[in-house]
Amino acid sequence: MARYTGSKCKYCRREGRKLFLKGDRCFSDRCAYERRPYPPGIHGQNRVKFTEYGIQLREKQKVKRIYGLDENQFRLFFKRAAGLKGNTGENLLFLLERRLDNVIYKLGFANSRQQARQSIKHSHFTINGTKVNIPSMLVDKGDEIAIKEKSRAMPSFIEAMQAVGRKEIPRWLSVDTTSFKGSVTDIPARTDIGVDIEERLIVELYSK
Repeated sequence: MARYTGSKCKYCRREGRKLFLKGDRCFSDRCAYERRPYPPGIHGQNRVKFTEYGIQLREKQKVKRIYGLDENQFRLFFKRAAGLKGNTGENLLFLLERRLDNVIYKLGFANSRQQARQSIKHSHFTINGTKVNIPSMLVDKGDEIAIKEKSRAMPSFIEAMQAVGRKEIPRWLSVDTTSFKGSVTDIPARTDIGVDIEERLIVELYSK
């Protein structure tokens, strides 16, 4: 599958809501969705009536884009969620929230999940003292995520630590800016997922 290299702002416009894919830009007056809150393309301002399938598809696409997954990756996570006990839709969201790239973004160590993925691939982080370079790996309760000592002098991480105090850290995570570390203090609950997601629509889509 080809990787999309176009404007991430088009994703927000297509889904009709902010997905916060561009870090600080999403909170500034340069946000494309704030200036053009309608789908891209010459017919973007036309009213579109979605079918039931279309509504389900848009919900799936929205979640894929929020977490930065392609179709194959998303299907694997859904299959894994379906094999767990409990609500499949909620299990899916819990797995996605526990991805390392998402956790690093939520801790404030990166401005976006995309930046977090790049930093992980460049081996700037450790989990419980072990170097990691796989963005999709899942964290568990009690894990300690730290910026490697050699990487702490990088301007991007220094700025991130200075900005952590201005960001809302999820209940299930904690940050120690003086030691460039974060901890997973709990497993995320459904109420911890701040984005408006109707996971049942995704389950219905894959159940067809």
